[in-house]
Amino acid sequence: MAQKRDYYEVLGVKRDSGLDQIKKAYRRLAVQYHPDKNPGDKGAEEKFKEASEAYSVLSDPEKRVRYDRYGHEGVGAAPFTGFDSESFADFSDILSGIFNLGDLFGGGRRRGRGGRSGADLRTDLEIEFKEAMFGAEAHLQVPRLERCERCRGLGAEKPGDIRDCQACRGRGQVIFQQGFFRVARTCGQCGGRGQVLAHPCPECRGRGRVQRERTLSVRIPPGVDTGTRLRLQGEGEAGEGGGPPGDLYVVLGVRPHPFFRRDGSDLHCEIPVSISQAALGVEVQVPTLRDPERLRVPEGTQTGSIFRLRGQGVPDVDGRGAGDLYVTVVVRTPTRLNKKQRELLHKLAEAGQEELHSPDKTVFDKVKDLFG
Repeated sequence: MAQKRDYYEVLGVKRDSGLDQIKKAYRRLAVQYHPDKNPGDKGAEEKFKEASEAYSVLSDPEKRVRYDRYGHEGVGAAPFTGFDSESFADFSDILSGIFNLGDLFGGGRRRGRGGRSGADLRTDLEIEFKEAMFGAEAHLQVPRLERCERCRGLGAEKPGDIRDCQACRGRGQVIFQQGFFRVARTCGQCGGRGQVLAHPCPECRGRGRVQRERTLSVRIPPGVDTGTRLRLQGEGEAGEGGGPPGDLYVVLGVRPHPFFRRDGSDLHCEIPVSISQAALGVEVQVPTLRDPERLRVPEGTQTGSIFRLRGQGVPDVDGRGAGDLYVTVVVRTPTRLNKKQRELLHKLAEAGQEELHSPDKTVFDKVKDLFG
């Protein structure tokens, strides 16, 4: 019998290598000598087996300590026969093409018992801005697979019509030898259920589920935003073989408001005032989500000035208060003046000693200084 090579030599790593280096080395060898890439190549098969054996020892801290101290005798003299599913979980992308880790060497659980959970569903719902702020009750039309009421999801006319599949003996998988592997694959006769139906239900044709469209109600809490996801537990598709149903996820889209702009839990809006109101000061009414609020705009306010109204923003979706409303003042310049307005503006300019027909000297001088 040929003497076993040193495990570190097999993987091509140093004795003080860390687990990440060992994993990287094994991945490279597993890809290179994978049986699917080398069909019928016994040499590649042996190297794949040798690398897997080395990794199974060096990736386990306890086994590695014993191996470092006592060599091959410290980890048992028995030949390598299989994989520990936890040790090789990181390599399922490489190994799953030829075997199922959980069912390798007959260690898997039986399939088809207890049924499979139903799939989760998603639907999009567009709501008005006001509904997002105050909450609402919405109704959805949801097409989905539901449990067949005639057979109660079993797929058979009577419970006694359900029998274990003879091809896989109720496992849902058939296992056969492929080189040194025992490979588990879905049973072609029962489709992985582990059971066959002597007399399928005529309503669902043995599937246990039927296509239906349901009208569902969903409560929209105040403060939601575009992208908010609401979960309706148990409103997804029915499970197979009597398994539990999945969930329905409702993803919200909120239509924009013509006046308010949302920024997280805060709202923003613009209030126009005239030149005279901005100069002399004015009290204006500001719309809010609820009742209008009065806002004092002090004299000399410049366009772009921002004022805050506390607690007038978006309600917290968890019910803890609300954000603020930020009001931006926009000073409007009249575009069409009557004769009297024009005269008054000229008098205002003269009173302030403003030059109407030449640029501001101070501003001009500043620009001139910037450009030398």
